[in-house]
Amino acid sequence: MKLGVVGAGSWGSALAMHFGRAGCDVTLWAREREVVDGINRERRNPLFIPEFAFPDEVRATAALGQAASGAEAIVFVVPVQFARAVLHELRGALAADVPLVSASKGIEVSTLERVDQIVVDELGLEPGRFVALSGPSFAREVAAGLPTAAVLAGVDEGRVRLLQQGFSTPTFRFYGSTDTVGVELSGALKNVIAIAAGMAFGLGLGHNALAALLTRGLHEIARLGVALGGRPDTFRGLAGMGDLVLTCTGGLSRNRTVGERLGRGERLADIVGGREVAEGVPTARAAAELARRHGVEMPITFAVEAILAGALPPREAVTALMTRELKDEAVL
Repeated sequence: MKLGVVGAGSWGSALAMHFGRAGCDVTLWAREREVVDGINRERRNPLFIPEFAFPDEVRATAALGQAASGAEAIVFVVPVQFARAVLHELRGALAADVPLVSASKGIEVSTLERVDQIVVDELGLEPGRFVALSGPSFAREVAAGLPTAAVLAGVDEGRVRLLQQGFSTPTFRFYGSTDTVGVELSGALKNVIAIAAGMAFGLGLGHNALAALLTRGLHEIARLGVALGGRPDTFRGLAGMGDLVLTCTGGLSRNRTVGERLGRGERLADIVGGREVAEGVPTARAAAELARRHGVEMPITFAVEAILAGALPPREAVTALMTRELKDEAVL
């Protein structure tokens, strides 16, 4: 299978490595010339996960048209807040009937749109050509070839099956789903809860608090997800619970690290200045606004939004959450 991978950060690079090892012919697009040259000359990405080598099946380019040329599928791995501009550039290069597989996780702050909605806006792509890729998958572990499982979700089941077969290997197993909305929202919203989980670590709140946070966080994700059209079972699967557990507890999680440093008293501006993007930071504001518009109660998300805005100290947020009105537990 010939693939174009758009975006050469850690996640895009790791996926390109995997697809190359799976026998795909991969052209990886990067905006940075030093990344393109590093991959083509040294088989390394000098800016992101430089410790891992690219297989010979992967070549890099700074031209979007070259990445899309002849591709049987485009794998889109661009941070969501920058996705629209890149998709606009891609518009003239994407051939008819080629699917776009989005591995980006987030909600656009300015429009509150998911990636599938942004893709429709910018490319006019019919729904059957969009597939969401999500699940518990740290980039470095994928790059290292460690066992991983994720979900491919699209309304065209036949297309999803073909991509499953082309993408799956003995070290990376892909499951299929038709719940694009649920899979996309799971991937976006778990990053917000991961920031909260990181704060629990940074504040030294213990394992009891973390377990409660993950459980109630999953409930919030599912509540908003179902209100927006997702299926309840999706949030109990790999894209939902699986990714939430990984991102909230794993040391490689950028969003958890942001929260941990906030919990230790660091300023947000000092934390988010590097090359790596923590999607949960902008998504917290977007998720909170979506919840308010749809009348969905999301106390953890609202607290994270307030903390990131500098309106609420993390320890005061804990007290506010623990002293909310008592109620019966309700689960989806």
